[in-house]
Amino acid sequence: MKDTSDAVEAKFCEMVLARAPAERLAMACGMFTTAKALIRAGLLQECGDLDRAELRRRIFLRLYGDDFDEVDKEKILSLLTVT
Repeated sequence: MKDTSDAVEAKFCEMVLARAPAERLAMACGMFTTAKALIRAGLLQECGDLDRAELRRRIFLRLYGDDFDEVDKEKILSLLTVT
């Protein structure tokens, strides 16, 4: 779904690109931190209390679960078990 006109989207891109690279990086890091916090809150609401390792595994799966084949995904998940 796209509800933004091409002109507004172009203006937004222009405004973002006008910022210093460090500012753009800080914005991206802030958005990623917010996304992880929302995922964490959603998981805790869905599943109740999870131990730290299980929460890390589930956050990984929400963010990157479709980006890896099953073998690599299992390797990563086993590493996330270590706290």
